[in-house]
Amino acid sequence: MTKTMSDLAWGILGTGRIAKTFANAVAESKTGRLVAVASRQRATADQFAGDVAPGIAAYGSYEELIQDSAVEAVYISTPHPFHAEWAIRAARAGKHILCEKPVGLNYAEAMAVAQAVRENGVFFMEAFMYRAHPQTARIIEIIRSGVLGEIHLMTASFGFGSTYQAESRLYRQDLGGGGILDVGCYPMSMARLVAGVSVGRPFAEPVELTAMGKLHDIAKVDEKAVAILSFENGLLAQISTSIDAALENRVSIHGSKGSLKVPSPWLPGPVCKLELTVAGKTEEIEVVAGASLYTFEIDAVAAYAQTGEAPFMPIEDTLGNMAALDRWRKAIGMIYESETETAIRPALPPLRSEVARVIPGLHRALPGLDKPVSRMVMGTVGGWTIERPHGFALYDLFMEYGGNCFDTAYVYGGGRDERLFGQWMRQRGVREQTVVIAKGAHTPNCYPDQMVQQFNESLERMQTDYADIYMLHRDNPEVPVGEFVEALNELKQAGRVRLFGGSNWGLDRIAAANAYAREKGLAGFSVLSNQFSLARMCDPVWAGCVSCSDLESRQWLEREQMPLFAWSSQARGFFVRGSEAFTADAELVRCWYSKDNFERLCRARELARSKGTSPIHIAAAYVLQQKFPLFALIGPQKLSEIASCFASFDVVLSSEEIAWLNLEE
Repeated sequence: MTKTMSDLAWGILGTGRIAKTFANAVAESKTGRLVAVASRQRATADQFAGDVAPGIAAYGSYEELIQDSAVEAVYISTPHPFHAEWAIRAARAGKHILCEKPVGLNYAEAMAVAQAVRENGVFFMEAFMYRAHPQTARIIEIIRSGVLGEIHLMTASFGFGSTYQAESRLYRQDLGGGGILDVGCYPMSMARLVAGVSVGRPFAEPVELTAMGKLHDIAKVDEKAVAILSFENGLLAQISTSIDAALENRVSIHGSKGSLKVPSPWLPGPVCKLELTVAGKTEEIEVVAGASLYTFEIDAVAAYAQTGEAPFMPIEDTLGNMAALDRWRKAIGMIYESETETAIRPALPPLRSEVARVIPGLHRALPGLDKPVSRMVMGTVGGWTIERPHGFALYDLFMEYGGNCFDTAYVYGGGRDERLFGQWMRQRGVREQTVVIAKGAHTPNCYPDQMVQQFNESLERMQTDYADIYMLHRDNPEVPVGEFVEALNELKQAGRVRLFGGSNWGLDRIAAANAYAREKGLAGFSVLSNQFSLARMCDPVWAGCVSCSDLESRQWLEREQMPLFAWSSQARGFFVRGSEAFTADAELVRCWYSKDNFERLCRARELARSKGTSPIHIAAAYVLQQKFPLFALIGPQKLSEIASCFASFDVVLSSEEIAWLNLEE
């Protein structure tokens, strides 16, 4: 029998103070009932159950609770560093999730939770209880009414005084201590909410963030911090937090016509009062909630369990807040030891269900390699706020989907990206399962001797003694092609390279290199990495770039059956963001905007509608289903983008559809 939303069975992970508050709120709620509690010690769970809800199941491990079929939703109230792990495990067990803030230590962990929730089709909400309260709904209503005019400035603070205690979670690095994650997340959340609502959106992200703060001398966690946020519409927000000084804990919102003050934004009671000032007159607005604070979020889970998220606290809002908190922490030097380059970083639990299928056609053999190669190739170019957790999360999910080929380069991040990738390979113990593409000799250092020097440095950075595939990152027509072939063969004969080729090489130079190799009895270029996509690259993304999307190049690749590792295989997002009205991305416009590409986009959209998919998947399927060995390089920055890329294997195109998409019917 299907449970009604008024009978949602809850389990609680953790037995601290907030867990007891939540348990009492479940009893007061309209929709929930508490059926289980778990602690890391059975005696603690028994004591909690006896004190709060006699008769419920008590477990001595979190795993036991999430495997209890009677539990439909879990409330996670463990210390910060355990939130992501148990949210992911709960999602894989099919439980709806209300997770205490912050959802993780950083954006990477939040992203992993969000992806696990999507993969397993369960509800998730981060437990910012103030967001579910009627007072916040009233604040939003006032802003939307226009009575404040255009919102120009706001301040928000949340802080309290405490005394340093080495064992307190507030002062422990290993428990995610410090003010920003504990209570600073509230003013950040409110600032983003107000900025979004003021322009008709549910939330907005700061375009600029500057900050100052102080780390505790011994604990090295942030004891106080202030940030200034600037939003796209010009709104400025000052937010502050502290664990060693009591702050006002108020919100003030100032517009062109008036201001709104919120005396108790974070812990609103059954009756709340707002102060609205317009034209010099102050009006007190009373909000009668009619219930205790935590019951609103409990009832919200029941109300929206079938939709996957609550409209007032969507998953994308949680992700944006964590990304902003990362920026705040990084700005003041608050990086946890677990996020540093030297830390051992265990993998989070798998994000996909145990029955997730193997993707047909994902791997292909290449002559000369003793392991299959995934036809989705993960680029290792970083640029993330806190690099190590983010990169590790992306690489972990890529391999979970079955990907095993990674594209690196000497020039990426000045070596930072190769080092990070090498650390990940070493910590995960996956070098022999991984196909590593290394690249070097980028212009202006495109000479055989510099190639060898860079190659050796790349291997040292990645902590490996060989590359499965090595590619010259650029060509230098001034160097006789035979000199490159000779130098590359020396690396191959030394066992340092299995296969080699060229990136952004003209087909005539590839042919000349292989003719030289045949004449000398040497190995030739086995692979090529040029740009290839459904959209035509109108103007090179960078100087020296070479594309193989044209008919003549495709015919050559078919004839030679040369494996192509296609970069910008999805045209840099043209099939997602392409619009004749969208000109914010100058590179997108310069490289991809043309009459013929917009016709390809229209056709991709039309075909996507008929196949029940999206234009980006149609464009990716076009690439993957060419008549020569093709491997698509992807550069996802989010876990959701990895999942989307692999979904392209579900799309089947006929030869007629492939020709029609590329205007060749």
